[in-house]
Amino acid sequence: MSVRSIRVSHTHGDHVAVTAASGTEILRYVYRPDPDPFESRKPYAHPVRTLAGRTVTGYRPSDHRWHKGLQMTASHLSGQNFWGGNSYVHGRGYLPLPERVGSMRHDGFSAFTAEDDRLALTEDLTWVAHHGGEWAREARGLTVHSVDEAAGAWALDWSIRLTNIRAEPLAFGSPTTAGREMAGYTGLQWRGPRDFTGGTVFAPGADAVAGADAGKLMGTQSPWLAFTAEHDETDAHSTLVFAHAPENLDAAHAIHASHWFVRAEPIPTAAFSWAFFEEFELEPGESFAYRYRIVVADGAWDHARVTAHLEGLPW
Repeated sequence: MSVRSIRVSHTHGDHVAVTAASGTEILRYVYRPDPDPFESRKPYAHPVRTLAGRTVTGYRPSDHRWHKGLQMTASHLSGQNFWGGNSYVHGRGYLPLPERVGSMRHDGFSAFTAEDDRLALTEDLTWVAHHGGEWAREARGLTVHSVDEAAGAWALDWSIRLTNIRAEPLAFGSPTTAGREMAGYTGLQWRGPRDFTGGTVFAPGADAVAGADAGKLMGTQSPWLAFTAEHDETDAHSTLVFAHAPENLDAAHAIHASHWFVRAEPIPTAAFSWAFFEEFELEPGESFAYRYRIVVADGAWDHARVTAHLEGLPW
């Protein structure tokens, strides 16, 4: 007999929420269209909380209004910006170019299974360029699982399978591929709350670094990356672990190598960048896929605890 560890509610046309047995809403996945097209309308997860109720995502911060919790992005895609906000133009910097900003349209849920200890859904989306052209179809998977009160942690798996529906290749890049050094952000992106600024970042084989030194892990590669910080108002830390599925790091399987985009200052953010240093193309009718895992935990975890917890969560 299973023990109920989560409760799922669906406000149709707006969001899906997951609440832990303690009564804490740990995840809200919002898929209603955003009001401002310049922020690149697309679904996002916010707020995301630990089991103790600590919020670990930021929403529309004053420095980047288009940062919304945890969201899928593509900063440079065949001349369009599916990240939102200003677009980087080599030699001119970041410019407000609304004609470049695309969107990701929620088309429906093709699968939705809510159990006592697990939510698994598949969302169908269309990537739409600013001028209205439909460029790609996405099958997005979200799974909430492994809600462990004793460990003070739970896991969110996020997958993407993207298919090019244009008659020409889709070219995926980043500000770095466009000429800005070490700014290779694109792909699944997390924006932390303001109190995560200056937090500590670490990865396998890399010492923990904090604040501005977190940039030492910018552009690196590893199976996982962890970000821990102390919250304002309460004497508490939280940790997020961003992990690749094994096939993401397999050159024979992945369409392109992934690198970390990570900062703790001036803003707390991390992304699974799929086109940090070099562009790649997706041919018409072809698809690519990635799978990711985010562990949301109470406390300041270290290398050993992260490693042990991930080993207990087989793919």
